[in-house]
Amino acid sequence: MSRRVPRVLAALYALGCLACFVGPVAAPAYAEDAPHVALASADNDPGDFIFIRPRPFGRYRGGHPDDRVNVGRDTDLPAGEHAHSVVSVFGSASSEGEATGDVVSIFGNTRVTGTGTRDAVAVLGNTYVDAHIDGNVVAVLGTVELGPHADIDGDVTAVGGTVQRDPGSVVHGGVQEVGGTVAGVGFSGLQGLAPWVRHALLYLRPLGWGPGLAWAWYVALAFLALYVLLALLVPAGIDECERTLLQRPGGSVLTAVLTVLAVPVAFFVLLVSVIGIPAIFVLALALLCASLFGKAVVLAWLGRRCLGGQRAGAAGHAALAVLIGGAIVLALYLVPVLGFVIYKLLGLLGLGTVIYTLILKVQQRRSIARGPTPGIPPSGTAPPPAGPPPAGTATAGGPSAASVADASGSASAASSPPPPAAAGMTAASGATASGMAGSSTAGSGATGSSTTGAPREAPASLAATLPRAGFWIRIAALLLDAILIGVVVHELPDSRNLELLALAIYGAVMWKLRGSTIGGIVFDLQVMRLDGRELDWTTAIVRALGCFLSLMIIGLGFIWIAFDDGKQAWHDKFAGTVVVRAVKAPSLV
Repeated sequence: MSRRVPRVLAALYALGCLACFVGPVAAPAYAEDAPHVALASADNDPGDFIFIRPRPFGRYRGGHPDDRVNVGRDTDLPAGEHAHSVVSVFGSASSEGEATGDVVSIFGNTRVTGTGTRDAVAVLGNTYVDAHIDGNVVAVLGTVELGPHADIDGDVTAVGGTVQRDPGSVVHGGVQEVGGTVAGVGFSGLQGLAPWVRHALLYLRPLGWGPGLAWAWYVALAFLALYVLLALLVPAGIDECERTLLQRPGGSVLTAVLTVLAVPVAFFVLLVSVIGIPAIFVLALALLCASLFGKAVVLAWLGRRCLGGQRAGAAGHAALAVLIGGAIVLALYLVPVLGFVIYKLLGLLGLGTVIYTLILKVQQRRSIARGPTPGIPPSGTAPPPAGPPPAGTATAGGPSAASVADASGSASAASSPPPPAAAGMTAASGATASGMAGSSTAGSGATGSSTTGAPREAPASLAATLPRAGFWIRIAALLLDAILIGVVVHELPDSRNLELLALAIYGAVMWKLRGSTIGGIVFDLQVMRLDGRELDWTTAIVRALGCFLSLMIIGLGFIWIAFDDGKQAWHDKFAGTVVVRAVKAPSLV
């Protein structure tokens, strides 16, 4: 089970108990000028306390000016001193003097050896009493120990713990041990949460140094051993996911964010459907496995950075990289604040990397099943060579190219379409080829029909061969356009809530006139139609209106660019357009 489960449960329980004692912050007036409750000064001087209004434990509903409350440190009442209640949150509470109210600790131990105490309570801690108690003695997930001078008028209760009594102790009420064990497993081990809270949680770090924290290190080392075992069992999977993180970090982070947003929605839909309730457990188990595997991936990535990226031999094995990365992360866990940030980022980034790798694998299998897209060479293959094939090269099932050229003659060569390589030419080379073809067919009257039609198809070929613009560069261009339009609209009178409309109008006009916006020009982007024709007003307006639909569902239409094979957003699919990385973007003039 993940370490976050007991931490969350303990934190929620502590906050619930804290709500029973401390109410909202109030003015320092209980009886107009008398403070209500003291919130620890450095030297326990009541004159330096910060005062809050409490809701005391037990049957008291008022409050008392002599209450002593500490948050994040111990609260002690020395012998010979008087107080009403002694309370410590994230610390221990002890009373050797006269405490006429309650002595309570949350995430700490309670010790009462003085007089006048009504109730002695410890939540996630132990309770020791060696004095007269008017009320009850309670320990939640801890041990109750009664000394030889203990005289309890009420009940003694240990929830998830045990009661240890000296033979000389007297209990007038009942003695109970509630839920000490379940299936033979005791809950007393959860008492270690108290020192973990004091030495780790309060410093916002997963690990710390101090007594009672050995179990936390055992848990951390056990999980590290699990990650190393995963690397030994499936090193190929670790390497594949690591390559995804290395080559596509943006997609991995984006997938992680989308997963965090989508999982609660998926759980809610499955819960409402009733019949999907069993799938909730399957989905939760799958996410847990993906998170554990993802942490191993991130540790391997970090370890390989220390190994210089070496992958060959035993020194480059994924298990060794995970071990080195895990040692570094354990050291970082000791750093306050940064430790918890690293802990959360490991889980988030690892989960996104694993899911994104699975998505890429599914897309790869689908593309293989569909076959190569016409006009676009398969990924990882070189484009076909420009120009005619070498003389004497035979085609599949036919004679050689040289014999075909000899048999067909010059007329056939003039009327044949241009080779596929001509589709990828630049505009300048296309114009030159067009002029040469026009001069060669001027005498036959074909000029302006078959030959001049070739440049008309060049945009379609250009859109198919130029690289598509990815998610991050398009978002950067859109952000630049949004900033420019926001500045302009802000200067106009009565321009509230017009930013999106102005941005859509600006985009439609710029796409029609220049084929790109100012942001697109800065990043060498150009909008083109898939059919190769020039952008008209209808296409530009449809694309602009489609942007609103892409933005409606938490921007999912724009996020679609990161996962689509053709790098198309929803509004691109509506308008039949693509955004390409042009060699030279169009200028404003």
